[in-house]
Amino acid sequence: MEKLPEGLAQALVPWYDAHARDLPWRRDVTPYRVWLSEIMLQQTRIEAARGYFERFVAALPTVQDLAAAPEEQVLKLWEGLGYYSRARNLHRAAKLIVEKYDGLLPADPAALRALPGVGEYTAGAVASIAFGLPEPAVDGNVLRICARLTCCGESIGEPGVKAAFRQALRDQYPADRCGAFTSALMELGETVCLPGTPECGACPLAKLCGASAAGRQTDYPVMPGKRPRRVQERTVFLLVCDGRAALVKRPDRGLLAGLWEFPNAEGTLDEAAAMARAAAWGCRPLGATACGRAQHIFTHLEWHMTGWYIPCAAMPERFTWTTSREREEGYSLPSAFRYYKAQLERSTL
Repeated sequence: MEKLPEGLAQALVPWYDAHARDLPWRRDVTPYRVWLSEIMLQQTRIEAARGYFERFVAALPTVQDLAAAPEEQVLKLWEGLGYYSRARNLHRAAKLIVEKYDGLLPADPAALRALPGVGEYTAGAVASIAFGLPEPAVDGNVLRICARLTCCGESIGEPGVKAAFRQALRDQYPADRCGAFTSALMELGETVCLPGTPECGACPLAKLCGASAAGRQTDYPVMPGKRPRRVQERTVFLLVCDGRAALVKRPDRGLLAGLWEFPNAEGTLDEAAAMARAAAWGCRPLGATACGRAQHIFTHLEWHMTGWYIPCAAMPERFTWTTSREREEGYSLPSAFRYYKAQLERSTL
């Protein structure tokens, strides 16, 4: 693997100063706001995270507020962002920060990495942006930049490749603008050095880039092979009785751990089978109306869902029976059920 060209910071930081987008976490920079934004931006697009970030810090403006909040409030603020383990780890980490560090995020990268939900990338981002340390934050965007700069023919999924680029970047950090250099690399990967065809004409590193010089930008990076996602058929039940709809809480471990959901079952059930399942649950179903198909994609799994709207004459205690207002204010439903939640709210409820 070729060495990274010299002078990256000298080219990137002035470009970033002139072209950085106005993002809410770049205003009033504090360790808490940087940490929260980086956790939110794991697996989430910037535009999707903006509103969530602003609502979250309005409700829980400090680490102490987050640590003291009930888990259900944290999950409700996170509702729709997905990958809910991030929210739980954020909550756990806040409690640890209050207990161990008097409510102040530690600056030491090793101490940051020891926090729940904080890996090498997030620790580097917080250490450099919030504390001004020469710690790279190397994600897919930064790996793509480095692979194009060096015409790296190795897969960026290899741990050794990531470690080598991380060390090479660490050696280029400017002593007085560490946070700006990290943010500039992020900005370049998100707005200019894009997957597919990059915007080389707008790139401040074009003259330093081996792939651009060779006209081989689309050959890099070399990506690791992807495993096909497993497909699972499920049937979702909108069970309603006396102005209330049934919810159930998922187990504390595994997929969507501890979140609320509509009752559902494996397989694609027809009307008779759906009525029989509702009866077996003790709901005394009065009929069933099909309410459409929906899909939801997780990292390694796809749910293909069929829904049934079923008025009931009984409300068994195995479910939690909720009003529309209660669902809106107090129960965090994952985005996997967004379609069926909308179907339910358009019903007579």
